[in-house]
Amino acid sequence: MLRAALIAATTLAGGAMLMPVPVAAQVGQASLRGRITSTADNPVQQVSAVEASTGYRRTVVAGADGSYNFASIRAGTYTLEIQLKNGTRNSDAFTLQVGQNAGLDLDLSAPAAPAQPATEETVVGSTTSNSDEIVVTGSRIRSLSGGTVGTTITQRLIDQLPQNSRNFLAFADLAPGVRFVEENSGGAARIQGGAQDSRTVNVFIDGVSQKDYVLKNGITGQDSSPGNPFPQLAIGEYQVLSSNYKAEFDQVSSVAIVALTKSGTNEFHGEGFYDYTNQSLRDKRPTEIFPTPIAKVKTKDQQFGGALGGPIIKDVMHFFASYEGKRRAFPVDILPGNGITVASLPAQYQNLFGTVSSTFKEDLYFGKIDIVPTDGDLIEFTGKYRKESNTGVNSGIAAVETASPTKVDELRAMGRWQHTAANWINDFRVSYEDVSWAPTPALFANSSLFQSTIRNNGGVTRFDLFRIGGGSNYQDKGQKGWTVQDDFTWTGIDRHTIKAGVKTKWVKLNSLEQNLLNPLYTYDVNLFSQTGFNDTVPYRVQFGAPGTSGNSVVKSNNFQFGIYLQDDWDISDRLTLNLGLRWDYERTPAYLDYVTPAENLAAVSVANYPNLVNADYNINDYITDGSKRKAFKGAFQPRIGFTYRLDEQGRFTVFGGVGRSYDRNQFDFLQQELSQGAFRTREFNFIGNNSQNPCDPGLTCIAYNPVYLTQAGRDILAAQTVGGGRELRFINNDLKVPYSDQLSLGVRHRVRAVEVEVGYTHIESKDGFVYLLGNRRADGSFFFNDPANPTDTPSSPFGSPPPGYGAIIIGDNGLETKSNAAYVKLTKSYSAASPWSIDATYTYTDAVENRQFGETFSLDFPSINDYPTLRSSGVPRHRFVTAASVDLPIGVSMSGKFQIESPRYQKAIQDTANPFGRTVVGTEVYSLGDRWGRRQLDLAFTKYIPIGFVNDQARIRLRVDIINAMNDRNYTEYNNDPNDNVVDAASPTVYRQRTGYSIGGNPPRTVKLSAGFSF
Repeated sequence: MLRAALIAATTLAGGAMLMPVPVAAQVGQASLRGRITSTADNPVQQVSAVEASTGYRRTVVAGADGSYNFASIRAGTYTLEIQLKNGTRNSDAFTLQVGQNAGLDLDLSAPAAPAQPATEETVVGSTTSNSDEIVVTGSRIRSLSGGTVGTTITQRLIDQLPQNSRNFLAFADLAPGVRFVEENSGGAARIQGGAQDSRTVNVFIDGVSQKDYVLKNGITGQDSSPGNPFPQLAIGEYQVLSSNYKAEFDQVSSVAIVALTKSGTNEFHGEGFYDYTNQSLRDKRPTEIFPTPIAKVKTKDQQFGGALGGPIIKDVMHFFASYEGKRRAFPVDILPGNGITVASLPAQYQNLFGTVSSTFKEDLYFGKIDIVPTDGDLIEFTGKYRKESNTGVNSGIAAVETASPTKVDELRAMGRWQHTAANWINDFRVSYEDVSWAPTPALFANSSLFQSTIRNNGGVTRFDLFRIGGGSNYQDKGQKGWTVQDDFTWTGIDRHTIKAGVKTKWVKLNSLEQNLLNPLYTYDVNLFSQTGFNDTVPYRVQFGAPGTSGNSVVKSNNFQFGIYLQDDWDISDRLTLNLGLRWDYERTPAYLDYVTPAENLAAVSVANYPNLVNADYNINDYITDGSKRKAFKGAFQPRIGFTYRLDEQGRFTVFGGVGRSYDRNQFDFLQQELSQGAFRTREFNFIGNNSQNPCDPGLTCIAYNPVYLTQAGRDILAAQTVGGGRELRFINNDLKVPYSDQLSLGVRHRVRAVEVEVGYTHIESKDGFVYLLGNRRADGSFFFNDPANPTDTPSSPFGSPPPGYGAIIIGDNGLETKSNAAYVKLTKSYSAASPWSIDATYTYTDAVENRQFGETFSLDFPSINDYPTLRSSGVPRHRFVTAASVDLPIGVSMSGKFQIESPRYQKAIQDTANPFGRTVVGTEVYSLGDRWGRRQLDLAFTKYIPIGFVNDQARIRLRVDIINAMNDRNYTEYNNDPNDNVVDAASPTVYRQRTGYSIGGNPPRTVKLSAGFSF
């Protein structure tokens, strides 16, 4: 059904391209169009939109029927100045939100009535020629946004709602199908849309993409960082689109977020704030209570900043600047794996564990100058700088000394010129970006990983117990380059808004990745045997060292090109169609021009590795001489939406849409062909030291010698064998680009200031990147079932690599997700006449995937097609989020945010000997009494105190936030071994049960104190 709809959309969009096709506002811009009815002897001649705070003015000539069209205008509060043949009328003030595509019809043909006070029903009014007499028209702004599903986060919501980190994206989960996930106690956060991974999102700030082309979190600088992508003081408002965006949006297949920054006005305004909390203002974390109570670990969170904006030349030139800083010391949990108690470990290691403190520092700067030299021109210059560092200590089994502190530096700048003529608008942007993300080990020394085993139902499962020594994470990755984009809008055809856009980008991607610069020794410690704790003789060593060819710094001068055509077509006063088509192209030389090294060719040749002769894939599809790869040219993306008003007043609206959207392949995946060869990870196993694998003598299975614990010994190992146990990476020569197909249908109903929306979305994502195991056994098979050994169980052929090498890893397309979601959304905006607001969304999602959510390596089956399609591990079935605020009679504003979702779903591999088989099984964890998977209530109380000087708006702000007011313990660690149904010393829990007391990024009840001022 979806494929047929896309074909129809392509046909419609293609037909629209044969004529001058219309469009909506540029990403982040608003649009307003409608019809003004007047008497025959006094027609409308022109209409001006005037922004109240800056004097910014745009004027369009009215059509013969009184139609007008502001096709691309920045969000703000406006009045309409309507020039009639005889006299001028002015509307009441009304607000256009970021990205809003609005319609507004006015009737000035009736005689003027006495002025009435504004109510929630009032959106715009008009005056007679006597400008002191306001006549309320009772018209309302109507939405023309087609099949778009999402929400708008207003300035009031950002200011009023409680939050812990001042990450402006924290309220994006008010949109259907969107989650804001804080992954660890440090506050590292990500946005997730539906069943897709975070790398598929994109954030546009002032129309410029913030996409991370190298790392996984979708937004530059956000990979594993507790920092904020942008100073919250500088964000005016933002729009969250979770499904069916217009053709202007690129490099996104799940959530698109459009943010608008603040600008200076004709008056000087400023503000400052200071937020503070520490361990005395929070409850104990569960790890500070169980199993043995301890004192609270030091916690300190300071966030501070200020902003100032105003005129340089009134009505012509304005400035805005902001700064925000963050200094944090936060608790993390270092605990043995699999729920093993600290007391069961040797005494010399017990002091490594417990709740400890990690630190983080961030500075964010933003500046903006806007110039309006004429009524037809707008010029803007913006700049942002972000600098941060942290100690790199995270919750888990790794001791503090294994940390790799991370530094993030990000510089972005943009220049924009928008020119408006009688029936066309041109919006031209040039932007620059320079981003780096660089974790470096705090300690350069040998690293030791201790492993033990669990015995259940006659089987043995090995698990990681804990890790000490030097860190393994040594990277420096980023992107730098220029973007030139232009959007042209034409309103010269009645009832059409036609827009075409082009974007060209030259961006240099770089990746330095030296895995295991500190060598890693793995020990079989026999924790539950009678032979004692073995921490002297390892069974394996893994270490990185320079290869014979290539450069460990991988660079790629990428070229990106995108073009689109969009039409917003008002077929009638009730029906609007949104037709669009875009095409994107990207060239990645590091992938396209790659030449498979001779050593890799020899390693997988028939003479050296005949196992691939009868394999179920052709290794030649992954080998290239630099000419076999072509850039993907099939990224055509039809997008169509509609809006139909069922009644004349627009109280009931049916909307829907269908479209395709391409994302991109992350450079972090593509560069591994080169980096694995330039800085290679060697692996050697020592004979007799592994209780689970006897290790037959060979090139990488050798007798242990204590000299191998030294650099000199590792140099001997690196030099004496071909391959040295390293992995071989190959990527398919015909690599496609991930995409999603999206369909939505719903109805909106507005009663006074309350809007209810009920809808359905269907999203299928395909061609996600995946790494597979390319090893095969001697007969070419992946699994080997020996009839003579009925107790045999399936296993991946890691033990059958090319001689001297560790494994063949092949990169391909194949990850798929599918989600069907039904949602109900209720919105009531705050107003002076009705000083309360509510935004509430309930979403039911039935999501499936063919691989564990968030995992790229799929090494358990020969092909991604062999993985079953099961319920998604990353998407709760039920999720309810609501945010509300109210002004109390005592002069205090109270606000709150509540979220609750169903239990987490987890999957695992289950092997059976009789019958011989390997399956993927899944289940919900027991969670919080098996009732919900996560619950959190946050509250905030704010008191504003006028101070009576500087200006009449000057005031002091005092605020108390209570984060997780009910002190819900949202645990994160659960037993995921389907064979484990016995409680013993090696495994104190069974399948589905909680294995530890860590709550990850979910805070205990915390009080945050804030003070600020504004004028």
